[in-house]
Parts: sequence; C-alpha cells; structure tokens
Amino acid sequence: MICVRQLSKVYSDWQQGDSVALDAISFEAKRGQIYGLLGTNGAGKTTALRILATVLSPSSGSATIDGCDVVDEPALVRTKIGFVSSNTAIYDRMTAWELVTYFGRLHGLDRELLRERMETLFTRLEMQDFRNVLGAKMSSGMKQKASIARALVHDPPVLIFDEATVGLDVLVGRSLLDTVSALREHGKCIIFSTHIMREAERLCDQIAILHRGRFLAEGSLPELADQFGDSDLEELFFSLIRQDRSDALQASVAPRRRRSTTAVDGLA
Repeated sequence: MICVRQLSKVYSDWQQGDSVALDAISFEAKRGQIYGLLGTNGAGKTTALRILATVLSPSSGSATIDGCDVVDEPALVRTKIGFVSSNTAIYDRMTAWELVTYFGRLHGLDRELLRERMETLFTRLEMQDFRNVLGAKMSSGMKQKASIARALVHDPPVLIFDEATVGLDVLVGRSLLDTVSALREHGKCIIFSTHIMREAERLCDQIAILHRGRFLAEGSLPELADQFGDSDLEELFFSLIRQDRSDALQASVAPRRRRSTTAVDGLA
C-alpha cells in the first residue's frame, strides 16, 4: 500500500545553509497493518507524513500510495488517503454533520451513498448525539471524532495519524486508539506517528525510530528486542537517541581537532 524509497527533504536557507529534515528513509506499510513512526519533536515525522499527503514535495527519493506516485499523481493520491492530526481545524459555524457532508461532497460522493456512509460512520464513532452541534461548541473529543469522520468519509485505503492524541484527555485519547485499532481490523493501512511509547507498543505492528531525519531502527517489537537486547521500548528508544547524539557530537569535534593539529604542525 505504501512504498517509500530513499526519501529525503532538505530545506535551504541562505543564512544558515541547508537543513536536512529527512535523510534517505525507506519503508513499506501493508494493508491491515499499523506502521508506527516513533520520534521526538523535530525528528522528521511530520515532514515525512506531509510528503505522503502531497502537501510537501521531496528533495529526492520516491513514495507511492496504492501504486500512485505522490509527486506525479498528487490528485489521485489524495483520493486514497485520510489525514488526521492534533490540529482538528473544525469549522466553527458548521455542525459535525454539515462538516462531514461538505468534505464528502468535495470528494465527489453521490448524495445517497454519502448519507449511508455518514450514518455508518457517525454510529461507529459514537457521534450521533452531537451530529447537530456547531464546531464552536464542540469539546476537544468531539472535534477529534469529527476530524476522523472527515478523513474516513470517502473510505480511503490509507490513513495517516500525525500525533493525533496530543492535547486529548485520557478517555478521549483511549477512544481514539481504539478507533485506530478497529480501522486496522477493517483492512486499512495506517501510518501512526507518535512520541508516546505506550501508544506505539499497544498499536503498532511495525515501528521505525526516527531521529534527526534518519531511521535508527525498524522492525516489530520482538524484532527490535532481539536486535538490541532490550524488550522495553522506552529504554531502547532513549538508548538509541543518546547513542546517535553522542556519535553526532564526536563527528563534529573530530574536524576541529584535525584543524587544531594542523595549525600546531604549521607552527613547528
């Protein structure tokens, strides 16, 4: 369903030079699977997901969703994905029902099919009791459910969740995780970005640990435990981050040492 090959994104700044947000990452995610992107803030998770959603263009590499290239076929890719983030962006003057109807019509759904699909969605997501509530009066949990319904209304095969539980209370966050798990059972291919270890442990079939735009590790929880000798995902995560930061520090110090040695040799 999702195939990413050597995907990179570099931002250019004439004052500070190039900034590498993604550094040649590759992965595949399949139907009926939750693929987790686990990393700290600024690791590159959102950049990767925005490229998959055709919001950003990659600097190099390729990505396809259900066989469609995100650069060459962006309009077709958008019909195959649903995107949910912590920024629900619900319209204050639309009810939940009006909002989802609006996006269903944008996707070109027939009115009768749209109504049937919405009734199913609003029941499955337990939204019937606030279907006529304006966005301005919705709670954070209501807004997140409306955001999920909006992403699901055109029945896309691929769903992208970008830090979707941030800012939610415990009960609403748990409900969202249950929804994601149920979507896997319905055969959806899901990319789930988070920095919360328990979410990744509970949901993800495959996990990639991302730091400074690069994959430090990738595999299922048992595979990562076997590879690194640690079954505690949180400890494994912090160990890999610390090691990567240490390696980066040593790499930055080495050129300064060489320059210092060269200068001393020149005085000798």
